[in-house]
This record gives sequence, structure tokens and C-alpha cells, in this order.
Amino acid sequence: MAHEVIMPKLGLAMTYGTITKWYKKVGDFVKAGEVVAEIETDKLSSEVESPVDGYVLKIFAQ
Repeated sequence: MAHEVIMPKLGLAMTYGTITKWYKKVGDFVKAGEVVAEIETDKLSSEVESPVDGYVLKIFAQ
């Protein structure tokens, strides 16, 4: 079953974020808790983790 990984809201005032780096590509296996991307807002940078084990099926944002 597919599961979407959505950019987390990192603060009450956050209105946008930019994906600065993808650590995985389509077809890669990821474990729950593994970092899949790095995002940046106007105030900070953060890592996005996979919530589940599985394969990357598609990347919707570059």
C-alpha cells in the first residue's frame, strides 16, 4: 500500500518550504525513520523522515 510523505509544518508561521536535497531516488528501499529529504524554510533547515518501510514509487516535487 502506498503512503505519502508530506512536508511537515515546522512552525506556526511557516507558509512554504524548499526541498534542498533528496537522499533517495525512485526505486530505493527506505526504512521507517530514515531520512529521505532535506527541507529549508526562511528560518531553519530540517530533515524529512519516512514514516514507514517501503520503496520510493514517485517523487512529486523537485
